Amino acid sequence: MNTPIQKMSGQYSNNDIFIKRDDLIPFSFGGNKVRKAKLFFEDIENKKCDCIVTYGSSSSNHCRIVSNMSAARGIKCIIITPNEKKENTYNRKMMDLFGAEIINCKISDVKETIESTLDKLREKKYKPYFIQGGGHGDIGTKAYVNAFEEILSYEIENKIKFDYIFHTSGTGTTQAGLICGSLLNKDRRKIIGISNARKNPNGSQVVLDSVNSYLKSIGNITVGLEVVDFVDEYIINGYGSSNDEVMKTIREILVKDGVPLDMTYTGKGFWGMKKYLEKNQIIRKNILFIHTGGTPLFFDDLEAINND
Repeated sequence: MNTPIQKMSGQYSNNDIFIKRDDLIPFSFGGNKVRKAKLFFEDIENKKCDCIVTYGSSSSNHCRIVSNMSAARGIKCIIITPNEKKENTYNRKMMDLFGAEIINCKISDVKETIESTLDKLREKKYKPYFIQGGGHGDIGTKAYVNAFEEILSYEIENKIKFDYIFHTSGTGTTQAGLICGSLLNKDRRKIIGISNARKNPNGSQVVLDSVNSYLKSIGNITVGLEVVDFVDEYIINGYGSSNDEVMKTIREILVKDGVPLDMTYTGKGFWGMKKYLEKNQIIRKNILFIHTGGTPLFFDDLEAINND
């Protein structure tokens, strides 16, 4: 799953910006959730499970991809989702298209709803498999250990070294996988997660917990918070919130480089990266931004971006 890396036409704070196009993974509009889902579905097949239960909002790229992979394999898929005002997203429409069963509940009832759903499936003689929201867990982390190896191979082949790696950090396993990849390769460069919702110290701790969970699973020693660069200065008003600067960034990248970003994840992360480079006076470096996908969300945002 070796995705292309392209150099962006513009410079930011006099840095050369490159983007790893995980949005071009050839399944269901691509993205980091496809990397993770492919490994989860290998585990599902090995365990001979016949039903999948997962969790996410109507904007969830993870739920779109899991429901698509389930449909492609003829496996029943149930999505637990919180009650919310915004339900008419393209991701939600595709979940319906793929035949996923949607169970709405209060956000305070999510854990109980998941447990009761799994119990009912077992009573009906199903063998259910639960995937945490966003593909959280060691399997999700492993997907981005693999991605880090791809980055190292690209650097060797193209005789380049990326001084910093940026991405949008949500549930934490993408960042955890990149950190684990760097630790296992004794690579000391900064991997900076731009949070799209979580605040510190919780945000950093969630990433660290995923790092240490994966390291333990392969028999390695655990590490401390010093390995986690989780930046929470650019979340604006939390998950799904945006501002004029983010919309301007999305429009600029689309017009100049033909790369779609969205206001919930990648556009927010790219804008946060720009602000971080400026604030920390980082200049004349090679910067890699990982495009973690979410193309359907771009179309949800298109009218707002066009009218900005």
